[in-house]
Parts: sequence; structure tokens; C-alpha cells
Amino acid sequence: SLLFCHPPSDDLYSSVDFGRKWQLIHEHVTPNRFYWSVAGLDKEPDLIHMEAHTPDGNVQYVTCRAQTCTEANRNYPFPGYIDISSLVVQDDYIFIQVPTSGRATYYVSYKRDSFIQIKLPKYSLPKDLHIVSSDEKQVFAAVQEWNQNDTYNLYLSDTRGIFFTLAMENVKTTRGIGGNQMLDLYEVAGIKGMLIANKRQDNQVKTYITYNKGRDWRLLQAPATDLDGNDIHCILPFCSLHLQLHGSENPYVSGAISSKSSVPGIIVATGNIGPELSYNNVGMFITSDAGNSWRPIFEEEHNIWFLDKGGALVAVKQPSVSTRHLWVSFDEGRQWTQHSFSSVPLFVDGVLVEAGAQNQIMTFFGHFSHRSEWQLIKIDYKSIFSRKCTEEDYQTWHLHNQGEPCVMGQKQIFMKRRPGNYCMLGKDYSRILSAESCICRAHDFECDYGYERRSDGNCRASFWFNPSTVSRSCSQGQNYFNSTGYRKVVLNNCTKGVKDMYSARKQQCPNRPPKGLVLTSKDGKLTASMGSNVTFLVRLDEGDSMRTNIQLEFGDGTAVSYSNLSWTEEGIKHIYKSAGLFRVTALAENTLGYDTTTLFLHVTCPVEHVQLLAPFVIIRNKEVNISAVVLPSQSRTVTYFWWLGNNTEPVITLDGSISHTFTSEGVHTITVQVSAGSSILQDTRSLVVKEFFKSLLLSFSPNLDEFNPDIPEWRQDVGRVIKKVSDFPEEHLLVAVFPGVPTAAELFLVPNKNQSDDRKKCEEELEKVDIVIVTALNQNLVEFELKPGVRVIVYNTQLTLAPLVDSSPRHSSSAMLMLLSVVFLGLAVFLIYKFKRKIPWINIYAEVNQEKEQEMIGSVGQSDSTPKITLRRKSLGEDF
Repeated sequence: SLLFCHPPSDDLYSSVDFGRKWQLIHEHVTPNRFYWSVAGLDKEPDLIHMEAHTPDGNVQYVTCRAQTCTEANRNYPFPGYIDISSLVVQDDYIFIQVPTSGRATYYVSYKRDSFIQIKLPKYSLPKDLHIVSSDEKQVFAAVQEWNQNDTYNLYLSDTRGIFFTLAMENVKTTRGIGGNQMLDLYEVAGIKGMLIANKRQDNQVKTYITYNKGRDWRLLQAPATDLDGNDIHCILPFCSLHLQLHGSENPYVSGAISSKSSVPGIIVATGNIGPELSYNNVGMFITSDAGNSWRPIFEEEHNIWFLDKGGALVAVKQPSVSTRHLWVSFDEGRQWTQHSFSSVPLFVDGVLVEAGAQNQIMTFFGHFSHRSEWQLIKIDYKSIFSRKCTEEDYQTWHLHNQGEPCVMGQKQIFMKRRPGNYCMLGKDYSRILSAESCICRAHDFECDYGYERRSDGNCRASFWFNPSTVSRSCSQGQNYFNSTGYRKVVLNNCTKGVKDMYSARKQQCPNRPPKGLVLTSKDGKLTASMGSNVTFLVRLDEGDSMRTNIQLEFGDGTAVSYSNLSWTEEGIKHIYKSAGLFRVTALAENTLGYDTTTLFLHVTCPVEHVQLLAPFVIIRNKEVNISAVVLPSQSRTVTYFWWLGNNTEPVITLDGSISHTFTSEGVHTITVQVSAGSSILQDTRSLVVKEFFKSLLLSFSPNLDEFNPDIPEWRQDVGRVIKKVSDFPEEHLLVAVFPGVPTAAELFLVPNKNQSDDRKKCEEELEKVDIVIVTALNQNLVEFELKPGVRVIVYNTQLTLAPLVDSSPRHSSSAMLMLLSVVFLGLAVFLIYKFKRKIPWINIYAEVNQEKEQEMIGSVGQSDSTPKITLRRKSLGEDF
């Protein structure tokens, strides 16, 4: 079966007939984050694990069978969303990362059980985490913590992959060709528990080796002599051997270090001798006894491969140097025989070794020069062997650590070919002849989760860890294992000895009051959308979960109660039917006490409409109230940003109203932005600030309402039609038409800017104009033709003269009432059009189009198509 992710849409396809036909599995799958089933763990052999994207941009972990991956047949093993490129299906484990605010949270599933949050030391605070390996019944993880840039800390887990303890700090990283960070950590093939790592310490990088999975580390002893037999004076810890541990991104070259499980104990690596790791003056080194002693084999860098299942070694210079020769060793690198493979020097770019079990063929490929074509050279190396190996060609080899025969809790004896015998293995012969368990000692145990190794070698509880904490799953009458601060190294086979002293002790679960109650949402967020399903998680650090009642109040008048904590393991779900800020309270209680905790949840819904409410004309130096109406209405979950006048920074409030005083006359712009959840809307209004003004409320004959679609454009167009009164200056008249029906408007008379100083004269002029206008309106002399056959009469809503509005105390109340009256703007210009004599100083003020409130009607050029507006025959007097 085949899987193929097709770019650029990243749709996943499968084929069961070697690519003849392809079937769509899932749309938009993260590249390289899809996996076939693992034998022995997944029930269906054609099960696919994948990281799929939802239409709204989130990522989910999805499983389904290859040939029946419809929506109905898909499963979601982890119910929430996960981070992109975080799904890892490897051996017994499945890893995911969950998006949280500020901190990374990782979950693991062991042998397809439910996901459990990974427990790193409390203050590791990882920026990045990589799974190094998981094939030895535990997980090696490289974690870059909050204070690290080019180094990682190495952590080891328990068997379930949940609790991680520190194995080594500040492991060096090397940047690969593709820009990826590669950890300088090498797991030696064929010997479990043996690792080599480069550690940065005091601005130096040194190479360390461990034989018990990071429980103990030591420096590498440098060779005693060089290739010429001269003594090397290198004394630990000031001088040691350092190795380059990065692997090769080219699968056809050996890399800086290599080993093979069929020849355990043999490691070949590039390195240097000195106080720290260096990339200058490097050579090739080999060990035949699993790192206890090292020998130099070349003074220059070479690629080295294992031939004949590791029975021989072949070396070729690096591709940067052309060569006609290769070197072969049958005695674990002590002696090398030169062989020619080409008559012309070749830049060797790679070698393919042992394509088949019965095929002793090496294929060299490279080029004679940088401009030449590729060259392939096949070498049958069968002729360099004199015969096949027999039992007499093998010897025993005892694995040890500087003379200590017990490695990983047992004494291991291997069978391998005697060095120097020119016989061919032909098969993977190396095997463990015997493995005898050792008596358990201190070095067979590492510090348990929450404990740290001190300078005296003992494991003590970290400052953040409470050793007396008992699992909440521990119920009265049951037993639990109380940690001694130590745990046995995974896959360590020691027995007896100090095993009972260091192993966790079986104890009876105590009856305890609840303590450490924690309430979170499942996705770790403090916001939710109205109408969505919110899942709350309740966790208890201490207490008898089976005998502790849990009560959860959602803050909206509803609550739930559970007899014990086990009922809440899948989470407590609730749907909020209104937006707002809710206080969610959890209570844990038993016969010995109680504990409580609170979470404040913001439930929001998208803002669909915002309307800015403000007067059209206001008095200078008088405080005015400005408000914003939000639909749908939301309580305490909306943030308002106000830009008032020429302010460059907004005023931010949680209330939908604000007061402000304008100190200068003129036109001022007000903008409000409303933020709720992920949506932001805004509305803008312009208002006029004057020292004083007059206003009139207008109404219209009912037939106008039949043609009112109640949209801003209609009100603007009708206003422009009425505005065609050419006998009045435009700066002095403001007209606003209100939305809704019945149609209404408000007319403002404002003084000229240059006439505000001569207030008494301006007031007299405004009174004269007001009398003329009111008289015309009261006598139904103002009318216009909306369309052929439809004439509309403009009325004065109040059949009295409008009072003068100014900034003096005696007029403030009437002015504010007039300004805040719910009226409609726009058609007031009509009533002036009827007047035959021009008043010298009256103009009509043009306002910006507004879509939410009343519209200011601005001046428009004359047009023949404009409907004609006329007054009735009755004279209005010569003074007008």
C-alpha cells in the first residue's frame, strides 16, 4: 500500500495496487504528518494516522481506514485541536502538541490508550521539543528550554512516556543543510543504553559517553599514541577525545560517526584531541571495545563503511578530494590494505554497500571533475576474502565500562569474528552468547520525576515538588507505590541487591481532604464563542477522587454535581446561550474538608453592527455624551476604542458611552471601534461645534413614508433635492434626516464663523430667519415634488418659534434637549427654497454622509433633472 500527499493542496491519497489507482483519503493534510498503522498496536492493518486541517484553519488528529475514510468512518482520538506539524506516531507512542497561550503543552498516548499530558520538570518551560527515539521502551526527548538558544536538554521518560527526568543539560546542536537543528547525540548501535553526546559547558564543547542511558556520563579517554607511535600526553579532565556526532543528510555517505548492530563495540568517528571539540586538525578514530579505548586510523577525514555485515571496513576520502584508491581493514582498523578501483581519480559522492544479503557488491558513484557527467563503478569485493568463516574464526568479547562488567544490570558476552581473519561472514553472525543479571547497585537507578541528583550523588526532591503528594486515583482501602526518589533505569536487568531500597514502596492510600483543585478549559483558553460547546477539566492534586464530590457552577445560573472525580475525566461540557463574562466555580468536598477554585470565562459572539450616537451640533466648551450601540448586545465582553477630534491615541473603555468637551469651533470627526472576540467594527460621525445655534424639528406629509426605503443613500438624495435653494449661503444651514418612519428631520441655523464675535447681531439675524421659516412651515407653504404626481408638504413639528440655543446657563437645558431629541435630518432645506429674497448671511452646511444616524445634507450643484420645489402663492413678507 502507498500513501501520497499531493501539493499544493496537500490532499492525501492512497493506493493498494502499486499506484495504478489512487483514492482520496482526506483533503489538506500536513505534509509528512501521516502514518500507516503499527503492527501489534493498531487493530486494522490499513489504518492511517494523519494531521488534518479543518475549514476554519485548525488542525486535528484523525484516523481512518484507507479504503473507507468517509466523514462517518473517521475517528478523532484526541478531541481537541492540535498544533500544526506536531503529530508523531512512533513505536508504542503517539505524541501531539496542544495550542495554548504562552506555553507549550504536550500529550502522549501509550499503546493507543487515552492521551495524558507529558510531565516535564515544572520550570523547564519548553520552547521546542523533539522526540529523539522511542524504541527501547521509553522516550528520549530533546527539549529547548526558555533560556536556551543553540543547545537542548536531554530528557528520559518512564515506560509510558509521561514522566520525564533530566539526563543531560546543554547538548550541542548542529545546523543541517536545510537549516534544521540536529542534536549532537548518537545512540550506539548494538548496545542498549549506550549514548555519546556533545555538551556545551563553560563556553566549551566536550564529548561524553554513557553506558546506562544517561544515569552517568564521562569524558572519552584519548588514544595513548598517534599513528606514528608517538606518545600523546592527554590527561583527563583537561584533555580528552572529542567526536563529531552529526549524521549525514546524504544516505550514501557514512557521516561523521557510524556503528553497526552486527558488530557491537566497533565505533568509527571523526574527531580531535584537546580541551574541547574542534573542526580543525581532525582525524579518524576507532574503538573496538565500545568506547573504553580509542585508536587513530587516519589523519584526514574519510567516509567509512562496514562490509560483509561488519566483518571488514572500507574507507574512501571525503568527496572534496579525488582518489583512485580505497582502503580495506579486516582487523578492526589496525591495518589497512590499499586497492585501486579506478584508473582516473574520482570524486566519490556516495557508495551503496550490500544491496542484498548474498550480494558482495559495492557501487561507487561520483564524477571525474566538476564539469564531467556522473560515473558509476561497481566493485565485487568477494575476491578479497579467502574463504567463509568457521567456528574457529570467532571469539568471545565481554562488554564492560572501564573494567566494570555489569552494564545495564547484566554481564553480556558477545561472539564476533577474530580480528585479522580474512574470512567472509555472509550473514549476521554476531550475537549475545550469554547475559547474566547483576546484583542491583546505586548506578542502576536514576532520579525519579520531581527529584534531582545532588553533589553527594543522592536524589532529593526539587523545590517545586511535594513528595507527600498522593495520586488522586488513590482511594481509601487501596494501595499505591510511594516513590523513594529513585526509579530503575528502563531495561536495566539487575536483581536483588539495593533494589528494594530504591524501588517505590507499596503503601495504603490515606484518607485525605481535597487539595490543589485546578479548573481549566480543555483548550486552555479563557474565551469561548456563544453557542459553542465548552469543555471544562477539573483536576485534583491531592485527595481521594473516588470519595470526593465535585460541583461546578457555570456562572449563568446553572450547575452540575458529581459524586466523585472519576465521572469528570472526559471533561464537563456546557453551552452558553448568551455572551458575557461568567464566573465558573468548582468545589471539591469530602468528609475531611473542601477546596474551591474559580475561572473567569469570556463568552463572545461576533459583532454584526455598531452605531455611533452623537448630536449633530453642539456647544463649545460644553460636555457632550457620545455612545455606541452594538448589535447583538453584549455585556462586559466588548472593548471600545474612541478617537475624538484630532487625538492620535484612542480612549479605551469597556463602556459603550463616553463624555467629551470640544474647546474649538468647527467640524470634528468622531470614530469608535468595537472589538469583540476576533471581530472589529467601526463607525464614524462628524459633528459641528458652535458658540450658539437654533434648531427646528420637521415632519412631512404621510405620502413620503410610502417611498422611504430607510437607507442612508435615499435620505441623502432626498436631502440634496431639497437643498436646491439658491437664495441662501451654504455655511449657515444644517439639515439632518433621521432614519426610520415616519420620516422626520431637524434643521439647524448656525452663525457665520466671522460673526460669532458679534453675538447680539447674530442672534437678531437668526431670530428673523427663524420667524420667516416657522411662519412658512406653519402655513404649509413648503412643499416639493418627489416624483410625478407625488407632492410632499414639509411641516414644523412644533407650531411655535424654536428658542435660541447658546452656551449661557439659562439656555443649556433647552439646548441639550433640542440636540438630543430623536429627530430626522435632511428635508429642512425645502422650506427655505420657497423664499424669494436672499438673506445675506445664511448658508447651508454640507455634512459627510453617515450610514448609521441622521445624515447632514450637503450642497450639490444645480441640475436640470433635479425635481422642482415650490412654495405656495402666499407672500412671506418683504423682509425675507
